Amino acid sequence: MISPQVQWLEINEESEGQRLDNFLLSRLKGVPKSRIYRIIRKGEVRVNKGRCEAKQRLALGDVVRIPPVRIAQREAGHFISSMLIKKLNDCILFEDDYLLILNKPAGFAVHGGSGVNSGIIESLRQMRPEAKFLELVHRLDKDTSGCLVIAKKRKSLIYMHELFRSDQVQKKYLAILTGQWQRKKLWVDQPLQKNIKKGGERMVVVSQLGKSSETFFRRIQKFGLFTLVEASPKTGRTHQIRVHSAWLGHPIIGDQRYGLSDENAFFKSKGHKRLFLHAEMLEIHHPETGKKLNIVAPLPSEFSDLLNYSKNLNYTKK
Repeated sequence: MISPQVQWLEINEESEGQRLDNFLLSRLKGVPKSRIYRIIRKGEVRVNKGRCEAKQRLALGDVVRIPPVRIAQREAGHFISSMLIKKLNDCILFEDDYLLILNKPAGFAVHGGSGVNSGIIESLRQMRPEAKFLELVHRLDKDTSGCLVIAKKRKSLIYMHELFRSDQVQKKYLAILTGQWQRKKLWVDQPLQKNIKKGGERMVVVSQLGKSSETFFRRIQKFGLFTLVEASPKTGRTHQIRVHSAWLGHPIIGDQRYGLSDENAFFKSKGHKRLFLHAEMLEIHHPETGKKLNIVAPLPSEFSDLLNYSKNLNYTKK
């Protein structure tokens, strides 16, 4: 279909500071990027009645002219079950006008992508059609649970991105590693390189060609067949804790990519089927007040089940 007429949109605080091309992409869902850049180059898009560039940053009060363009019909929204709605509402750890912080359940992708129709962020937007702005501040792996931050204003998103980039966010994870890790504490400083293919699967590997990556591990308790540890990443590389744990010789239980297949199969046979990695704590400064927020995500029941039953005779491998 074609948008019926020229639109004149005034930039408010939610779009202030955004690049023109990104603003148009968010407004013209279904329009190819090539078409958007073409109408900018041809001068059909105007800012305050003047010609503009795609990289131009929009200021509060700017008026953007958007010409009539052909927009592809949107596909029907992803169906959200009442169970998922309840789960997402129940896992809210903190919310105000600026931030929404969830205790993300394991098994849910944070956003849609290859092979995933809809993730946490798409589901939230569909649940809250009145929300003007909902964007992921950072990401967690699909099978990792715990603290996930979502911005409710563009200024909050920009502020939080800067905190994460400048290492001003303190993060602590809980992980259950295979075997008995004998060290009490260890600072792992091993560079990581991503997108190395192994058997057709993209992997992250320890490599001197990679980017600097640092994780501090602290042993909490040793059990018969595994060790509960606290992992505090200083950097935020893809799969960082998972790869550093495997580098220690004690990969995380349930890690299908970097773990031990025999160990994973054993624990799965006992009913423990998830990746045992949980983003337990996040310490950040509020984007509006600057106040320090210490957010703690309660330990998932799957963790408690494995720890509580660790002394069961059934967990003695033969």
